[in-house]
Amino acid sequence: MLTNYFKIFIRNLKKNPAYMLINILGLSVGMTASILIFLFVQHELSYDKYHEKSDRIYRLSRSFFSQNGEVNLHLGHLAPPFGPLLKSDFQQDVEEVVRVMNTNLILKNEDNIFEENRFYFTDPEIFNVFSWKVLDGNPETALSFPDGLIISESMARKYFGNADPIGKSLELKAGPVSTNMQVRAVMQDIPDNSHFKADFLATMELVTDFYGGYEQMMKNFGSNNFGTYLLLREGADIASIEARIPDFLNRHIQVGEDGTMPSTWTALHPWRITDIHLHSNLDSELEPNSSIEYVYIYTAIAIFILLIACVNFMNLATARSAKRALEVGLRKVLGAEKELLVGQFMSETILMTMMAAVLALVLAWLALPVFGNFTGKELSLNLLHHPEYLLGLLILVIVVGMIAGSYPSLFLSGFQPVKVLKGTYKIGSIHEKLRSALVVGQFAISIILIVAVLVVINQLNFMKNKELGFDKERVIVLPAYQELVDNYENLSQRYLQHPGIESLALASRVPSGRLLDAMETRAEVNGSLTPMDIRLADIHVSHSFMETFGIEMAAGRDFDYQLASDSTQAFLLNESAIRAIGWASPEEALGKALHYGPRRGYIVGVVKDFHFESLHQPISPMVFMIPDTRFNLIAIRLKQGLEEDAIAYLKEEWIALKPDFPFNYFTIEDRFEQQYKAEEKVGTVFGFFAGLAILISVLGLFGLSAYATEQRTKEIGVRKVMGASIGNIVLLLGKDFLKLVLIGFLIAVPIAWYVMDSWLEGFAYSISISWLVFIIAGFIAAFIAALTVSSQSIRAAMVNPVDAFKVV
Repeated sequence: MLTNYFKIFIRNLKKNPAYMLINILGLSVGMTASILIFLFVQHELSYDKYHEKSDRIYRLSRSFFSQNGEVNLHLGHLAPPFGPLLKSDFQQDVEEVVRVMNTNLILKNEDNIFEENRFYFTDPEIFNVFSWKVLDGNPETALSFPDGLIISESMARKYFGNADPIGKSLELKAGPVSTNMQVRAVMQDIPDNSHFKADFLATMELVTDFYGGYEQMMKNFGSNNFGTYLLLREGADIASIEARIPDFLNRHIQVGEDGTMPSTWTALHPWRITDIHLHSNLDSELEPNSSIEYVYIYTAIAIFILLIACVNFMNLATARSAKRALEVGLRKVLGAEKELLVGQFMSETILMTMMAAVLALVLAWLALPVFGNFTGKELSLNLLHHPEYLLGLLILVIVVGMIAGSYPSLFLSGFQPVKVLKGTYKIGSIHEKLRSALVVGQFAISIILIVAVLVVINQLNFMKNKELGFDKERVIVLPAYQELVDNYENLSQRYLQHPGIESLALASRVPSGRLLDAMETRAEVNGSLTPMDIRLADIHVSHSFMETFGIEMAAGRDFDYQLASDSTQAFLLNESAIRAIGWASPEEALGKALHYGPRRGYIVGVVKDFHFESLHQPISPMVFMIPDTRFNLIAIRLKQGLEEDAIAYLKEEWIALKPDFPFNYFTIEDRFEQQYKAEEKVGTVFGFFAGLAILISVLGLFGLSAYATEQRTKEIGVRKVMGASIGNIVLLLGKDFLKLVLIGFLIAVPIAWYVMDSWLEGFAYSISISWLVFIIAGFIAAFIAALTVSSQSIRAAMVNPVDAFKVV
């Protein structure tokens, strides 16, 4: 029986190669897109699951509350004392606690000098928690030495080539501090599907020394720089631990002067390690994470494209049903049951789906390097190393085959033999309407994807071109090493003598970064100092910061280098801070007393609001002050046309002053653009798969229009004899299809608006969706449909009427 089915399939393939090719190509394109997306989704869902104890590993985050109970800051890092205290207080439920602290450091080996951003200080027990493979050395003792260092396999090759790295030294430079670290173990590179990836693991003793010793470190509950992980004991309940955390905080953190308990203004939250990558996008993370929303979006796109491909198959199969009506009638007369016919047609569909799957595998394999590079993921389609992919592909073939073949099989097997053999059988209106509905669905999905592309592009253009309230162009940023800070006055004067440098300033943070620093605030309101229930983010700056960034004053004055008190008592606030504190205007704030953390002073000026962070975040209340410490960066504004000369000069100066440190800089403009990379990828993905959806729809429409034209060949010949022009015939044949596109457009508009409006809610500043976007999307779909249908219509209209009658 199966052999007979196969013979019939081959016979139909030879008889109708164009029809078969369209169906197979449409299915293969849909399956290719789905394979690529499912590989991506599978990779996203696999993060940190390779750890043997992943079901018992939790990371803690820390949130801070305002007086009304709202979260005003949520960090993925904790202060250093929490790790040891959690281990001692919850030892019945917690088997192990480890901390990691990431920092950028300079490493030197002979003539090799590199800045490394995957350098982590950690506790010696880290390998008791994480399942990272050590290739050489003893992980249990490597970090117990004061100079202990574990490096990844790729870093071993980078610094030592093919030589054995065990026992060799790397010079570590952090500001003015320089120390030699000894490689005591080499670990396999951390897998790509990890929420953070370390190339270097160093002993925590160096960090302890930085904090002034263990006792001082254990008193510091404000320096939230440590990723902190718990390994629970077998059977331990994380909910029970979380319920006891408020008491834990109240025991260890000092009660406020007014008797405020610590648990009323801060909290710790556990996150299962396998949830971090897709669910944790806090104000600070070890590395940027993804979002479960994008997994849902990409999965939905894959399903939609598969559905479009299946709809194509169903439409073409039912449209060409008359070609096989006689076959079905004869089989039924000869005794074939409906179930047997259903099996035959389903088998044919499965065979075509298998051919499409083979082609899809080839296309996916060819496209995978480009797709993997685009997503930034190490995706693999190696069926030998991943036999589960074969099972997934088999399921995909069966599902697609069943969906694509179900309706055509039932439809074809339902023909009535008497009417078929008499030549009186006609396709019912219900089937015609269903086929039309399927075409409508295809184009509705295509239009939704086109709208999504246009909205994403418009939002990206809005973010990139929106006035930020300061001048981001031609500003480069370098790390501010200690010697530069100590000699800033002399160096700044020397730099300003170069014709390519306009101005420069020191800062703790610069625009395009996150505002993570804040302290307790008291402000003079209605004649008295009042505690403020707001989070006032602080930025430490030098006198020329506002000038360098082109930030305008709303009231008062900028910092004045001639006034010594400005370095110890003066504050600048932004307009958002003025409103948050409760002053009626910037002018009212001038001269008012402000106590910020340990500093006591007064407000000398108010700057206009500007976007320090990306447009994902609203403008925060900010305070600027001139300190004597905590300058991390130096921002330099270059003169237009002289940028390359100025950068070359700065590099020479850098090498002369800091020969052991590489010259690395970034531009403010590039940093802002990098913050929207995720949105750019979404736009590209939507664009690519919208194109595929349209391609599949066009293939189906091409087949349907070709068949419709073939069925009306005689009618076209009669109309031409009666004087109809080519344009009249094209309009006659195309208007029915364009009606379906219009209906699809009307269905797509509200769905697309709702989906994209929800997406835009993720931005503090966003565009309004213009009706023009929908018009453009509808026009694109209609134009493509018209082009596809007209190509068939024009060919039919050009046929000589005499030949048309001969065909019939």
